[in-house]
Amino acid sequence: MKVLQFTIPVAHDKTIMTQKDVMPFFYPHLHRHEEIQLTWIQHGHGTLIVENNMHAFWPNEIYWIGSNQPHVLKSEIPPAGGKNKKNVQALTLFFNPDGKLSPVLALPEFKKISAFITQCKSGFKIPESFVADISSRMLRIHQSQGIPQFLAFTELLHLFLQIKSPEPLISGSPLSVVNEQEGIRIGYIYNYIMQHYDTDIKLEDIAKEAHMTPQAFCRYFKKHTRLTFVSFLNEVRVNEACKKLAGGSFDSIATVAYNCGFNSIANFNRVFKTVTGKSPRTYLREYEEIEEHEQPT
Repeated sequence: MKVLQFTIPVAHDKTIMTQKDVMPFFYPHLHRHEEIQLTWIQHGHGTLIVENNMHAFWPNEIYWIGSNQPHVLKSEIPPAGGKNKKNVQALTLFFNPDGKLSPVLALPEFKKISAFITQCKSGFKIPESFVADISSRMLRIHQSQGIPQFLAFTELLHLFLQIKSPEPLISGSPLSVVNEQEGIRIGYIYNYIMQHYDTDIKLEDIAKEAHMTPQAFCRYFKKHTRLTFVSFLNEVRVNEACKKLAGGSFDSIATVAYNCGFNSIANFNRVFKTVTGKSPRTYLREYEEIEEHEQPT
């Protein structure tokens, strides 16, 4: 398991770092870094975990992840034996408002932008209506150098001011910053749950993986995530169920339930409604209506 703190390799002559990823899967470990991260998912889908919150991600979505927010993009695992080495593609922009950009953001002309960055410490998903404009500007920044790149970046920041009251990626106050050792352990626990959510994970199993007694594990997990282990596992399973329902490749809702680790339809329906506020059938119907509405006429 890699360490939680992650260093972005920014060149000495650059204020902004861009990174183009074309690979089988995203960096698979929970990590954080000082830089704000703006990621445009171009191909692939999976789950974005930010602190203790989960979001299903899909192609042509953009996420703003705040400075030092623990996060990981868990890609859908390619089929065993698959030869696709380009399962995910993304363009990411990194910038540190407290680094070389600090004197610029302190200028009077950047007062509103600086306030926006402060407001968005919890990160947010870019509204769909802004994706085309922001992604094209990100591409321009990636393809530019020097002054043209910096000017394109400031134009991008200015565009963000049009986004009113973005919805944070996390609910409640941010989790307390953990040290490197605790980050490694929490990341390992998250990774184990994401890899085994479709099996019957017992408290004794996950506690053993964390080298703790069940009682100590429960206290530890609640302290660092503000969620019980069962609540977190249920959210992971429901999140995966939502992706399968939206993907459309399933025989029945019951199949989705059992493939996501639920042992009964009644339990699946109850947990799904608790997490999403609606039943699986209602969720599916509303999703299909949105898809139909967005189809070109």
